Amino acid sequence: MLIGILGASGDVGLASVRALLGQGLDELRLGGRDATKGAHCIAQLQRQWPSARLHWATVDVNDSNTLAAFARGCELLLNCAGPSWRLGDRCAQAALAADTHYVDAAGEISFAASPWQRRCAVLGAGLQPGLTGLLPRWLATRDFTQVKALTSYFGLRDQFTLVAADDFLQGAVDGSSEPLAAWRNGRCSRALTRRRDVAMPCFPGPVQLLPYLNREGESLAQDLQLEVGQWFNVIADGYVLKALDLAHALPRAEAAQRLRQASLLDLSGQAPFVTLLLQLDGLRDEQAVTRSVLLGGSGNAALTGAMAAVTVMSVLSGEIHPGCHQADRALPALASMERLQSTSAISVLNLMDAPIDQLHRTEEGCL
Repeated sequence: MLIGILGASGDVGLASVRALLGQGLDELRLGGRDATKGAHCIAQLQRQWPSARLHWATVDVNDSNTLAAFARGCELLLNCAGPSWRLGDRCAQAALAADTHYVDAAGEISFAASPWQRRCAVLGAGLQPGLTGLLPRWLATRDFTQVKALTSYFGLRDQFTLVAADDFLQGAVDGSSEPLAAWRNGRCSRALTRRRDVAMPCFPGPVQLLPYLNREGESLAQDLQLEVGQWFNVIADGYVLKALDLAHALPRAEAAQRLRQASLLDLSGQAPFVTLLLQLDGLRDEQAVTRSVLLGGSGNAALTGAMAAVTVMSVLSGEIHPGCHQADRALPALASMERLQSTSAISVLNLMDAPIDQLHRTEEGCL
């Protein structure tokens, strides 16, 4: 069963390849523009998985002919190239024409779902969107009969590639993420305020809390029938925060470059981390319940690659019916989190029978 991976020599692409190989999927067509870099990746991977059937194909995602040739013969096409907003549905259309399943580590549904009648297209199969939506669905399925409120804190210290920086900045201007908005039985603009110098459990403090409501959060609130939902980006003081504050006044290319440089400066002498801390309040068999969960990982690429690989596994296992889907809504939450925990991408997964404001900073269980 041949799986094609676009952008395979990039940080997310290579992490996805490793995660796929770790799941036992070892017939892979790796694609990208740089054949020399591709050959190096193949040699590196074969040392760890000597029996894997890996081969490189040079492909430019902006060239419809090489893209079509790459997709041909694959059972599934996984896209890890970007920026997602610039690519649009180009890779998805190549998969559709080749009659192959499609998984995208980024992106949101922006093309007609009706053509996907025989195959699956699953988008947003990364860290955010993706895991940030799947984790609360998993906790809701596991411990609740009704969820009334959700509070989510998401923070990381990691390098931004230029592609990731471009996509991140796009989310601030295309309407997919509204700053200061929250869910109050519906989208509520300017419901929250930015908070500075906050001490948060399991985050290196003091931190800044930047409230937002994106499309993933809105669909999650609708599906869970939340009364209250609030989401925060958690950013430690440093160069990234300054770069984000200046980004709106700069041309996109310069803003993305500054964000990348800022992330590297913030990483200097510091360990990368990803932390997702969330709390659900609701009912279980008519009894009031509060649950908090802490998920930690070593970096964005590893968690994005693991999430993409888990989505591929779910598609190939027939767990997602044909059509066009958003990953966090389509994936079976319990089975997918079990698969994610089998990877090395998750370093911490702690469940707590307490609200977040009762947690105390400890060495064990906090990053």
